[in-house]
Amino acid sequence: MASSRDFDHADCFDNSGPVHMMAKNGAGSPRTVVDWGKEEHRRCVAACLVKGVYIIENDSTRRRVHTNALAPPWWENFGFNLLDVIRDDSDHDDQFIIGAIYEHVPPLGEPAHPLSPHYVVAFRGTMISHPKALIDLYLDAKIMVNTLKESKRSRLANTAVKKLVATIDKGMGGACGHGTAGSCIVWLAGHSLGASLALDVGRAMMVEQGYNLPTFLFNPPQVSPTPAIDVLLPIEKAQKAKRDIYAVSYFVKAGLGKVLNPHKERMENLFKRLSPWAPELYVHERDVICKGYIDYFEQRQQVQERFRAVATPAMTLSYRDMFFSMFGMEKEQPHLLPSARLWKSTSKDEDAHALQQWWKPMDEQSLSVRRYSYPL
Repeated sequence: MASSRDFDHADCFDNSGPVHMMAKNGAGSPRTVVDWGKEEHRRCVAACLVKGVYIIENDSTRRRVHTNALAPPWWENFGFNLLDVIRDDSDHDDQFIIGAIYEHVPPLGEPAHPLSPHYVVAFRGTMISHPKALIDLYLDAKIMVNTLKESKRSRLANTAVKKLVATIDKGMGGACGHGTAGSCIVWLAGHSLGASLALDVGRAMMVEQGYNLPTFLFNPPQVSPTPAIDVLLPIEKAQKAKRDIYAVSYFVKAGLGKVLNPHKERMENLFKRLSPWAPELYVHERDVICKGYIDYFEQRQQVQERFRAVATPAMTLSYRDMFFSMFGMEKEQPHLLPSARLWKSTSKDEDAHALQQWWKPMDEQSLSVRRYSYPL
């Protein structure tokens, strides 16, 4: 088991933060150097703000207060203030800190960069070593059965973001241009379980209010049987097996969609509303928890190239959703994303699910990126 000193070392910004972004004017500098025009810097900042949420909870659990608190450098070094925290009070005796709302404050006398956020809402993932880890693990189980959206934590996350956006709308005249991510001043970010929360919130904001919030999803979980195929078969046979399975599955879905036409039309309309929103998905190819997203998008693209007429209607459908629709229950699988930018890492990091890999510089990562869009 890790010692308290190990936790403190991992939580310390000077030990674990993005060294390549540190200011060049010596130790004790209050800021890193952030170029908001660079994707790498936006990614690193978003990941560090999510890390800050983990450490806020660690500070609380380990009673690190005032000058002993290790969390503040994870946002202060990028020019952010902690505006508020989001708590899960499912355990009335010990409230979990699950998220944080940060406000960006540009250096005195400098205008805000057009690509910088004014606010970032970040959500942490599962804390295995936490005394109340079972609460997080229970929600992980909800992800597996697609019921996280019905949880209290999901409602808390949605309420916090909607309240923030409503306050901005009232005071500033708009949180972002409808359907336009580049003009939005509120970002969402999350890791693992927190990425699922951010995904849920981002979808809801786009569908319900038309707000296209830039969203950074680090290692988002996706339940899929395809990792088992990769384990059981050699690489070439696994790729062929997945290609054939997905192709057959798309044909079956397209056929079922004709029978369940009302559900198909509903999902097509949902995809059209969601299509302008393209969250950033950061996934490692060896991470079995989230590599299903890699197969989902890559196989979707291959089916599109081979059978375009089948791919377009079938990509909006899932067997689970179609089954529930037969009983009048309309649900949507969260991995059914019409649009996204998929960042795939093939680096040799020991922990493919770790958050810290995402604030490393580009030259230390083997990252590839592809944008997937709807309509095809």
